[in-house]
Amino acid sequence: MKILSGNSNRRLSNDIASVLGEGLTEAEIKRFGDGEVFVEIQENVRGEDVFVVQSTSTPANDNLMELLISIDALSRASASRITAVLPYFGYARQDRKAGPRTPISAKLVANLITTAGADRVLTVDLHAGQIQGFFDIPTDNLYAVKVIEDRIRKNYADSVKNLCVVSPDVGGVVRARALAKRLGDVPLAIVDKRRPKANVSEVMNIIGDVENLDCILFDDIVDSGGTLCNAADALMSRGAKSVAAYVTHGVLSGTAVERITKADGLQKLVVTDSIEATQSVLACGKIEVVSIDSLLAEAIRRIANEESVSSLF
Repeated sequence: MKILSGNSNRRLSNDIASVLGEGLTEAEIKRFGDGEVFVEIQENVRGEDVFVVQSTSTPANDNLMELLISIDALSRASASRITAVLPYFGYARQDRKAGPRTPISAKLVANLITTAGADRVLTVDLHAGQIQGFFDIPTDNLYAVKVIEDRIRKNYADSVKNLCVVSPDVGGVVRARALAKRLGDVPLAIVDKRRPKANVSEVMNIIGDVENLDCILFDDIVDSGGTLCNAADALMSRGAKSVAAYVTHGVLSGTAVERITKADGLQKLVVTDSIEATQSVLACGKIEVVSIDSLLAEAIRRIANEESVSSLF
C-alpha cells in the first residue's frame, strides 16, 4: 500500500503510517501565488493501492481542493485503487434542504470526490449516516465510540457505575444510547434543545434524572461550543455531580476554546485528533485530545488486505 497525506492533518497521517509500519508517500503539495493548489506525486504509484489521508476541516475549501487534486494526480499516475480517508468529512451538516432554495452540499462534495477518481471512501462518525448513500462508491463509516469508551473508563476508573450519558439533542440519542450500553447500561438523558439560527442553541429542558450523577455529554461535532456549555450549565442546575463532554470532531471555530475555558459547568472536553489540534486547543487545560490512529490504521490494513471492515463498526 501507499499512504499519501494532505496538509490538513499531517500529525495523524504520520501516526497512522507509523502504526502500519509504513512511510508516507513523497509528494509536493503547494500553492501558487494566486492560491491555486498544485500536487506532484514524487514516487511511482502505478498499480499501487493508495490511501489519501485528508480531513476537510478549516480551511475547508482549501483542504477539499487538496484532496480532489491529489486524487486526480494519483488517478492520472495509474494507481490501481484510490481510497479517500477523511477522518473528518466537512460539509456533512449540510445533508438536506434546511429551507427553500438551499443546497445539499454534502451530496455535492460526495459527487466531487467520486468524479475526481476515488474508488472508495473511509471516514469517521459522519454527522448523518445517510451521507453514505450520497456516494456511488463503497463507503465505510467508522465509529470512534470504542476510543471514547476507553478514555471514559480511564478517567472514571472508580466511578463508572455513577455515570449518565447525555445526548445534547434528540438527533444524537442513538449515538448516546450505544455508548451507554457499552458502559454497562448506565442511565441516559436527553437535552431538549432549540436552534433559532446556525451556531446558536438554547437549552429548553433536560429529559431524564441526572441528580448526583457524573454526566457525559456525547456528540459527534463541537463547533462553537455553545451547545455543550449551555447543556452543562443546565445539567448542573438539575443537580448533576459533574459534567464532561466527549466529542469525536473538535471543529472549535472562532472563540470556542475561550468559551469552553470560561464555562463553569463544563469540567472537561475530550476530542479525537480527526481534526488537527491548534496551539490554543493544546494549551487549554480543559481540553484533552485522544488519537484514532489505531482505528484508522486497522481499517486501512483490512481494506488493503481485502478483509472485512464491518467488525470495526
